[in-house]
Amino acid sequence: MFLDLLFLPVTGPIGGLIWIGEKIQERADIEYDESENLHKLLLSLQLAYDMGNISEEEFEIQEEELLLKIQALEEEEAENQSESSL
Repeated sequence: MFLDLLFLPVTGPIGGLIWIGEKIQERADIEYDESENLHKLLLSLQLAYDMGNISEEEFEIQEEELLLKIQALEEEEAENQSESSL
């Protein structure tokens, strides 16, 4: 405990940087997983339509919803990148 307090001026900033790096990595993993899952859903929707399991109307409605979600996610990622570059 005493050594932790003694070395805090040196280890504090390093620990802070490690924490920030971990948080950035967690957020990137979450966004990547969301994007990957949406693309998989889009592919499964296309497959269901090709096999005749859903109608063209239902396919178009669900496809539009998924594409809007993907677009929103990509816009959010671009916004986050532009904020981090400032």
